[in-house]
Amino acid sequence: MKNPVYMNIAESIRNKVNSGTLKPGDDLPSEVNLCKEYETSRMTVRKSLAILTNEGYIYSVPGKGYFVAKPEYNKYTIYYDEMHNSINNVDSAKLLEVDIIMPDEKLINSLQIHQNKKVIRIRRLFYTDGEPMAYDVKYLLYHKGVPIVEQEIKHATLPEMIAKNISLFSMKKEIKIYTEIPQEKTKKLLHIDKELALLVVEQKLYDSNDKPMGLGITYFRGDYIKLQGMSQ
Repeated sequence: MKNPVYMNIAESIRNKVNSGTLKPGDDLPSEVNLCKEYETSRMTVRKSLAILTNEGYIYSVPGKGYFVAKPEYNKYTIYYDEMHNSINNVDSAKLLEVDIIMPDEKLINSLQIHQNKKVIRIRRLFYTDGEPMAYDVKYLLYHKGVPIVEQEIKHATLPEMIAKNISLFSMKKEIKIYTEIPQEKTKKLLHIDKELALLVVEQKLYDSNDKPMGLGITYFRGDYIKLQGMSQ
């Protein structure tokens, strides 16, 4: 089955950019000239340009036309799953505690809630081959009358915990990654008896109105995790 004409035009221009024939900052032929070059209608050409704009290959300047965009060399996509990383997988989890707490100032600011809004705190340990690899803490907004099923949250990721209240497709996600020297309590949980930094991953999920729905903080032993990113 043949591709639509607008897809072929987009592919042609994309190849010119990828091969270096068209360089960042170069202007594209006008819509009229593209119509002549590809022997098609203006509407078809505009569909092609819209695809390339969405992909980040080109951008438009009102009154001037379309130009080749500069690639973002420092932009990477990191694939993160708290239960799986490139060198280890969580094969079991231990539920340490599930309780309802009043938020401290840090939680109030992070979740954008009132000081009297209750929060569910879930504390877990993740294991691989019988060894503790991560200490995990989740904070979810408390809703009266909604039961907490411990078996369901024992192995669930943060998005899965929140998916009961909102579609996964409408969630917005924010992630922060940093290192931290573990506190004594965390060292005991993770069987750390030497100087070993933790890789800390904070996840925050938002609804479609940019309102925070939950916060997750996972403290990984530095020797049990590796994260990778790829440029687009």
